[in-house]
Amino acid sequence: MLNWNGGQHVLDAVDALARSDWPPGRLEVVVVDNASTDGSAEALAARPDVELRRSPRNAGFPANNLALADLAEAGIDHVALVNNDAFVEPGWLAPLVDALEADPGLGAACPKLVFAPRFTSLAVEAPATSAPGDPRALAVRLSGVEVAGADRWRHTWGGPGCHGQERGRGVEERFRWLGPEATVGLPLLGGVEAPAPARVRLAAPRPATVRLGWTGGATSAEVGPEPRWVDVCAAGDAFDVVQNAGSLLLEGGWGADRGFLQRDDGRFDDPAEVWAWCGGAVLLRAAHLADVGLFDERFFMYYEDTDLAWRGRARGWRYRYVPASVVRHLHATSAGEGSATFDHYVERNRLVVLTKNAPAALAAGAVAGYVGAIGGLARAELAQAVRHRRPPRFVAPRRRLRSLAGYLRLLPGTLRDRRRLRAARTVADRDLLAWAQPRSSHPF
Repeated sequence: MLNWNGGQHVLDAVDALARSDWPPGRLEVVVVDNASTDGSAEALAARPDVELRRSPRNAGFPANNLALADLAEAGIDHVALVNNDAFVEPGWLAPLVDALEADPGLGAACPKLVFAPRFTSLAVEAPATSAPGDPRALAVRLSGVEVAGADRWRHTWGGPGCHGQERGRGVEERFRWLGPEATVGLPLLGGVEAPAPARVRLAAPRPATVRLGWTGGATSAEVGPEPRWVDVCAAGDAFDVVQNAGSLLLEGGWGADRGFLQRDDGRFDDPAEVWAWCGGAVLLRAAHLADVGLFDERFFMYYEDTDLAWRGRARGWRYRYVPASVVRHLHATSAGEGSATFDHYVERNRLVVLTKNAPAALAAGAVAGYVGAIGGLARAELAQAVRHRRPPRFVAPRRRLRSLAGYLRLLPGTLRDRRRLRAARTVADRDLLAWAQPRSSHPF
């Protein structure tokens, strides 16, 4: 387990590991602390059931290497990675071990990773509206969610009819558009159970009547350009939402979570071979790491698991999704999905992964496409500035340029790694890329 200022989360995550249905003498818990300053490292050091290894600086996710480098000397068969905001269920480990023991060609087995809260459904209906240059079906904006008096915006599930989060201003700093008929998942956290009082903050470009319904109740509200809170109820049968059921390779070289944001309704209950795995929770075979190597320490965060999995695939290792193992994850509590930090590392590291591992045409095309996208964003911002008679801001193009500059700084070492990795391949590119799925099939 990797920790950086994990606070109470990391202590709860270690407690969950301690409840694992596994012989205590056969389970070693190692926490690598990334120079935390919140007191969590000291709290972990006081636990007799944890071995604490300290990094002198925050080295990001690849600091896990501090706990992986001595696997051979320690006589370890398998090693699990579990995020410090992920909470294993008691029976999580045995199905993963069974999968690896049954198939020596598997380099890793991964659990069903679901979001930490359970959810209840809130139906939202409103008249359709339109926005200039936006072809989507739009109705109202959702910018806040509270359940039992607690802010639960970042944990809210956007179900059918909900669009992705966007950046706004004022109280709508983060919002998402809802279509004329949408389902919002109200999260139950902190011991809260349904039914529980809740409220949502809504706005619309022009005055409109919004109808909201839940199990056993409904209400209507008049909303307009000024965001307002509407009282609702978190009621009905609670359900889980999938974060990762194994990882995908998308056309163009994107990595993605299989099953991401899908309701856990049985569609992901069957074991399956998958392209890759998520580093948030996975069981790795020690022999796989000995053959392929550890995490690339230049990545800092994001795509380092995709890189390691690709290197293993190229060496003939396979990976399996095991849904009998379940882990609950708070998701993106370190950087915050959609933040500038998140975007920087995701965009930079995808290009690094492709430059290291992919066929030359795919890698070069991805870099060229990225450069072209920066130009497109700059032109779009100029057009918006002219239309609204304001100075151009260029926020998105500047972010992407920063990611491109980071990629270029890493390029010499990346090309050296590429030559070594391409020479060590045992699987043809066409067989690896046969796993690629259309990008349009995945809800970003």
